[in-house]
Amino acid sequence: MERWSNRVAVVTGASSGIGVAVAKDLLKANLIVVGLAPLIERMETYKAELPAEQQQRFHVFACDVASKESVDKAFDWIINKLGGVGILVNNAGIFKAGQACTINLSDLEQTLQVNVMGVVYATQRVFKSMKERDVDGHVVIVNSVRGHSVPLPVIPGPSIVNVYPASKYAITALTEVYRQEFKGLDTKIKVTSISPGLTDMEIMPEKYRSFGLVMLKLEDVSSCIMFTLSTPPRMQIHELIVKPAGGE
Repeated sequence: MERWSNRVAVVTGASSGIGVAVAKDLLKANLIVVGLAPLIERMETYKAELPAEQQQRFHVFACDVASKESVDKAFDWIINKLGGVGILVNNAGIFKAGQACTINLSDLEQTLQVNVMGVVYATQRVFKSMKERDVDGHVVIVNSVRGHSVPLPVIPGPSIVNVYPASKYAITALTEVYRQEFKGLDTKIKVTSISPGLTDMEIMPEKYRSFGLVMLKLEDVSSCIMFTLSTPPRMQIHELIVKPAGGE
């Protein structure tokens, strides 16, 4: 990770879950980190708990990745204040439990907007920054095992995942699209999809916990992201699937 020292990393969805774990690990690796999330107060809270030196390298900005205007405002600030971005961790994502055939359509639209277009909005801005400076940047996308298969429900009853797998299948395809584009446009930018299995985080429906399902910890997923970032420029991890041992 030494080559990333003092470079700028942006983490979306940095107010909870995997985003918090990744932001903390990047700070420990001596990067300048910008956390983006709608709930800036939550980021400010855990920023205050960091060592003083890390607090100086951690910047937070209110941003809703579902809004292009909000994303543009955030990246305008980042580029003007901190210079170009070296790493983007597209972590922001939502899950609304229910059946696609009955759930409120606005919930389905929001899921697709955050999980797919949020990645597109942020990646476009970061790509422009990296391409203009001809740097060896890295775009990481937090995907899901649900972006590779739609298994039968792990708990009794009808499936509650609705368009969530569809949004993650889109990310699987988009990762390959970006790989081809980054190569075809003659850049040094890498792209990696990280697909965790069941992970213990806030968006997990409570009844999943009541069934005692085996889950990954947040730090497990963050360690995968840090590993992909630590690879040399000649090496690109395109897809990394990680599941809880003995689980789904």
